[in-house]
Amino acid sequence: MLTLARPSPREQTQLPELRTAAIIDHLRSVVLTPPALHERGHAIFVDPQRACLGEAAFGMGGMSTLQLRMRSLFGEALRLNAAGMILAHNHPSGQCWPSDCDIASTRRLQDVGRALDIMLIDHLIFTPQAVYSMRAGGLL
Repeated sequence: MLTLARPSPREQTQLPELRTAAIIDHLRSVVLTPPALHERGHAIFVDPQRACLGEAAFGMGGMSTLQLRMRSLFGEALRLNAAGMILAHNHPSGQCWPSDCDIASTRRLQDVGRALDIMLIDHLIFTPQAVYSMRAGGLL
């Protein structure tokens, strides 16, 4: 698991609005890094003011599945004392909408996060041509 060191308060950068090109471009570049033949997950952790505390890979899967270790994901969020997180993963199939498994897993993540006071800000799904926001799609 890749984890970036927690920046000092002076080094923290304000996380841009979720729908800005900067966040989408960053997450796209991470989860679609060639070869994008397998599903790959990534998380950004933020403080209450949405300043970025760090980021981490959270899973690697097959062509149509992603092995997600909630314990590792929430462990990193707790280690950073994160107030929220943005998740992203790719769909190598090219279909840019959530599967039933994506929806169920995201809702479970949201429930666990709520119990730990960690807001799931959004879960984004990427293909080379598109991005789908579960928040904008009404699934969060």
